[in-house]
Amino acid sequence: MLWMGAAAGEPACVVTVLRNNLRYGNFEILENDYGISLRELVAFARATYREGEALSPLIKAIDVLLFKLEGQLIGRHPEWDMAGRLLLERIDAEAGTVRLDDGRTWPMLTSDFPTLDAADPYALTDDERRIVDKLVAEFLDSDHLRRHVDFLYRHGSIYLVSNGNLLFHGCVPMNEDGTFTSVRCGGTCLSGRAYLDFCDEMARRAWRGRGRDREALDWMWYLWIGFKSPVSGRLVKTFERSYIEDTSTWAEPMNPYFTLTREAGPCERIMREFGLSPTGGHIINGHTPVKTKHGETPIRADGRLLVIDGGFCSAYHPKTGIAGYTLIYSSRGMRLKAHEAFKSVEDALTRNLDIESETDFFAPVEQRIMVSDTDTGDEIREQIHDLRRLLDAYRTGLLPTSGR
Repeated sequence: MLWMGAAAGEPACVVTVLRNNLRYGNFEILENDYGISLRELVAFARATYREGEALSPLIKAIDVLLFKLEGQLIGRHPEWDMAGRLLLERIDAEAGTVRLDDGRTWPMLTSDFPTLDAADPYALTDDERRIVDKLVAEFLDSDHLRRHVDFLYRHGSIYLVSNGNLLFHGCVPMNEDGTFTSVRCGGTCLSGRAYLDFCDEMARRAWRGRGRDREALDWMWYLWIGFKSPVSGRLVKTFERSYIEDTSTWAEPMNPYFTLTREAGPCERIMREFGLSPTGGHIINGHTPVKTKHGETPIRADGRLLVIDGGFCSAYHPKTGIAGYTLIYSSRGMRLKAHEAFKSVEDALTRNLDIESETDFFAPVEQRIMVSDTDTGDEIREQIHDLRRLLDAYRTGLLPTSGR
């Protein structure tokens, strides 16, 4: 969703993509694959920010750009209830501290904020605006990126109903009491399936209007990061992780969905919301790496919920103990493959060690599932019905033949 927002021209998404790729060591993707140049940003950072601190001038420049742009978004959308994330205005640059929502003041990794105007902390300087505009234009003009993101829009969706199963990435936002969270969407409030449908439409609007539909672009950023977003579902602490060394400030509260759905009742409520049998299928989602090394299991709520994100990214391996899951759904039922982390190219070549995996066959069926039992079977039956009606129309003369 973040890359989709950036490709559609949302500035905060663009800057976040840059930040993430630099922090995860994927800088080559930007320049070599998508033709995104950071030269002007790098030159600006070196000329504006100090060297010799825990944060490099480039990271300092990107962080300030990001939090200014995010502040502008939050200011335009008070309905998102994110005023607690307006933290630039709480920085004491002279003391090198920031005051968080808990009322405590925390030391920061840097006091170097030369472009921060205390009277208007979320305003970009002329140089910052010029750099952001140039980066947005490069993301919009990248043909390679456009093709990749267009593929996601053509084949993807916020959620998918398939063969009695419900698939989505993050969550269906819920309240502590198990009811669906009501979210203000324009002039109305939506929850459950209607809210996810709205999010899907806003994402598509952003892509159709690339760089022009301000409301849809704003929603792309919220979908990436919002606590009530079905793609995110957590309170993201990017600011604290950027500037504060004490990791106790990094904790990111999750939407109640992630706790509630460990039990069968809330899962069945969600299935009914999407018009599915509460016991005949599964909810399949990812987003939260499964800490297998601590005894967590991807199969939850008596088999109602499958969490197949095991953390394939190498940065998650120390937390999860594995390198992700693959869900396999065949005529004989469902099985999960848990993948061991890839050690090294050397081990693969010299010791013939590749990515190993273990299989958990957890949902066998008494009789093999045939094509006629699936959604594809329903589509074929509809096509047969339509063809028979067409044939009858020709035979009865309701539709004329070619005239011969």
